[in-house]
Amino acid sequence: MTVDDALAALGSDPDKAAEMARHHKVGRAYLGVTTPAIEAVAKTWRETLDLDARLALAADLWASDVHEGRIAAARLLTQARIRPDDSAAWDMITAWVPACDGAAIAEQVAIAGQKRLVAEPARFDALADWVTADHLWTRAAVLAFTLPWTKQNNPKPADLALRDRALDWAGRLAGDPHKVIQTALVDWLASLAKHDPAIAQAFVDRYGAAMKPYALKSARHRLG
Repeated sequence: MTVDDALAALGSDPDKAAEMARHHKVGRAYLGVTTPAIEAVAKTWRETLDLDARLALAADLWASDVHEGRIAAARLLTQARIRPDDSAAWDMITAWVPACDGAAIAEQVAIAGQKRLVAEPARFDALADWVTADHLWTRAAVLAFTLPWTKQNNPKPADLALRDRALDWAGRLAGDPHKVIQTALVDWLASLAKHDPAIAQAFVDRYGAAMKPYALKSARHRLG
């Protein structure tokens, strides 16, 4: 399947494409296709293409720099099990992170990354340098990629150790002034509070003074 065939399979809506271009304010092509519609097509590709073909198509879709193409690239690699789960998919996903330039694409890349991180938690090490990255969406990816560790009801000791690493990174990001980071941190803490409210509250008690006032207020409200 060529990248042109793949983009054609996603469909297009010129009116919605123009609307999306105004909304996202990033200078790339738009097809005007929703993420659920993209996922419906990507699901068929995941079911019919072997891993090498999916990796090749994902690379081409990302390189197309079409908004929906980049989302489709991420959706192609979004699944709990990839066999063989060598480094190829993970390396591709993490290579996309520094090229993210908006919430919509960054979110889909993060969802794909979460799956690969859960499948092989040793990959946590790759996130350590992201905390101090100059690139905004790379810093935000620290919180987005580690979100599954905020949702565990009965974490094992190994998971608690990983969550402690993520909590440390979150603490280092608490003073980041950018709204994207502050909002992501509040969402991360709110997710954690649903499963371990004491730890979430302890985080706010320790790092709240470093957060922006609006974010701290939101965090306290969402933590109850």
